[in-house]
Amino acid sequence: MPQVSVVLPVFNGAATIDRAVESILAQSMRDLELIVVDDGSTDNTAALLAEAAKDHDTFKVISFKRNVGQTPAMMAGIDHAKGSVIVPMDGDLQNDPADIGVLLDKLDEGYGVVSGWRKDRQDSYWSRVVPSRIANALISWVSGVPLKD
Repeated sequence: MPQVSVVLPVFNGAATIDRAVESILAQSMRDLELIVVDDGSTDNTAALLAEAAKDHDTFKVISFKRNVGQTPAMMAGIDHAKGSVIVPMDGDLQNDPADIGVLLDKLDEGYGVVSGWRKDRQDSYWSRVVPSRIANALISWVSGVPLKD
């Protein structure tokens, strides 16, 4: 049973998926499983994932027939996770896999939940940054836990 499940939704990620998978699997501080959810990619992401999964027994691939969005893809990965700790990440390498250890160290200090912070987003402002800020504000208001992106 893995201790840590990294969940990585991807859509048309052929340009970065090999680097993302290798960077995550190189984090060997704990028993780790990687669950990549291909959200209906139309490029060769699915073939690259199938090839990479052959070399790693802790690597699972879930493939959607069509693009349904990041949230359903993330939920599918979480539903299949076996680890006691789940680390959700983006498949576009905007999250540094080396930060997984930092987050796990904070959990070891006794925190029940830890969250990273992407200070320098590389996304489109109106279609990704603004909705993310609105969602984080709503989650922070409802939960009482201040979140940043």
